[in-house]
Amino acid sequence: MVVKNGDGRELRSFTFKDEDQSQEVRAVERRVLLETLANQLPPETIRFSSKLKTIQTNANGDTQLELEDGSQLLAKIVIGCDGIRSKVATWMGFSEPKYVGHCAFRGLGFYPEGQPFQNKVNYIYGRGLRAGYVPVSSTKVYWFICFNSPSLGPKITDPAILKTQAKELVRTWPRDLQDLIDLTPDETISRTPLVDRWLWPGVAPPASKGRVVLVGDAWHPMTPNLGQGACCALEDSVVLANKLACAIKGGTESVEEAMESYGSERWSRAFPLTVRANLVGALLQWDNPLVCSVRDNVVIPKLVRLGPMLEHTNFECEPLYGSSKT
Repeated sequence: MVVKNGDGRELRSFTFKDEDQSQEVRAVERRVLLETLANQLPPETIRFSSKLKTIQTNANGDTQLELEDGSQLLAKIVIGCDGIRSKVATWMGFSEPKYVGHCAFRGLGFYPEGQPFQNKVNYIYGRGLRAGYVPVSSTKVYWFICFNSPSLGPKITDPAILKTQAKELVRTWPRDLQDLIDLTPDETISRTPLVDRWLWPGVAPPASKGRVVLVGDAWHPMTPNLGQGACCALEDSVVLANKLACAIKGGTESVEEAMESYGSERWSRAFPLTVRANLVGALLQWDNPLVCSVRDNVVIPKLVRLGPMLEHTNFECEPLYGSSKT
């Protein structure tokens, strides 16, 4: 990892293994991850472009799903993993995710002849502004720019405008970042407000309702400041899959009890991560010149220790139900 300030001065450089033997970084393009998972399913298992319109449960506990194209599905089990604007979560009584005061540009730079960066995570810190980039393949580099904004602002989808706005934010920063933005295909660039939902005990609804259950951002949207949003969703999936498989195969718990057990187990991990990600983001988005100077000259180069900071990434789980433990 290399950390610089907006002037390009290196504040710190280190390897994860030197700091903590248990740590490593595996940057994966989201499309590749989703395709890899989808390819493990039987053909025609996935039905695309199926936007949910309404949900109803019947006396048997089954769930009737009506899609926007008018078609209907009757399901014995519904797993809502429909993102931060989840209609399943709304139906279950969850509040809308809350805007945290900053937005992010994101993109995927493409170098057809091969990207020039070493396999390192690169961070750049400014005042109320930060950026980062990391290679995800031999030709692609993921990048982001996070900036303070008191309001959500207008929704902009024009790639040319998005690129112009992103480059304007970092116009005096190292040239590598501006080149990355220029080399970003239109379909990969976006600007989104950062939001989260704190699952206060006794206030937030449970993760399941009957035989309907939430997973990932639909349940516990968190800011990306710890890099744990998608990771936490994958953890959810493994834990839920194991509990449901055991219940369906004749275990001691019913499906409803398995979902409740999943919610209790995962809440104790998801809630602290959500809070921590929010607080870390607030600290990283400081714009006070004196505070930023202390951060750049004292905190990052002399005080920060990677091991304790990344302890939250350590997660152990049982192998998937029925799989080999070797």
